[in-house]
Amino acid sequence: MAERVERQPAFVLHERAYRETSALLELFTRDFGRVAVVARGLRAQIPRFPRGSLRATQAIECGLLLQGELGQLTAVEPSGPPIAIVGMQLQSMLYVNELLVRLLARHDPHPELFSAYAGLLSSLPIDNASLAFALRRFEGRVLAEIGYGIDFGMDGVSDQAVAADGWYRVTPEQGVVTARETSPGAISGRALLALQGTETPDADTLRAQRRMMRALLLHHLGGRELNAWRVLRSPTPPATPA
Repeated sequence: MAERVERQPAFVLHERAYRETSALLELFTRDFGRVAVVARGLRAQIPRFPRGSLRATQAIECGLLLQGELGQLTAVEPSGPPIAIVGMQLQSMLYVNELLVRLLARHDPHPELFSAYAGLLSSLPIDNASLAFALRRFEGRVLAEIGYGIDFGMDGVSDQAVAADGWYRVTPEQGVVTARETSPGAISGRALLALQGTETPDADTLRAQRRMMRALLLHHLGGRELNAWRVLRSPTPPATPA
């Protein structure tokens, strides 16, 4: 049975061509989670919907006709001023969008994650280090929202608090476990505890956090890398901390 929805807060995560003049949009909505909708006539010579309102970084309110896996976009308008971001900030948000498309199940609401996404977009740090740290914290929030959160301040086996001068491994099954400094994938307790704080850590800590989070995400992605990661390994990667 079809459900008609009016003025639903949303963001566009991804767009691709659909038939001759339409587009298939992946939306992140506040009340319905990730939904796929057809925007009929979006690619026509005279678009049915304003293209500027459907940019990846524009907060919108939209009308939807939800039915099964593929719904329809019936109306759209901006719900705030456009957020103009370029360079590494834009690359980072496109990375976040791809992550959400790959990890969020359709029609599974995550209102708190929606608010966190809006907050990240509206306050993207300018410098590389702070932006990288913001991404790591958001990744952790995504994992928690889909049921795979890890307490980075607690050893999941010994039930002891993580020590800043200790060394650990982080696994999807056990969470944080004590390890030797020379163990594959070892990360310092200081780097783990930093993820629970708000102060941007140093460059070495950021690199360790990135390696650890990427390994966790890859597991939950079924071993299939994100396109954004492959771009970063290209001969001329963008200047992005994703």
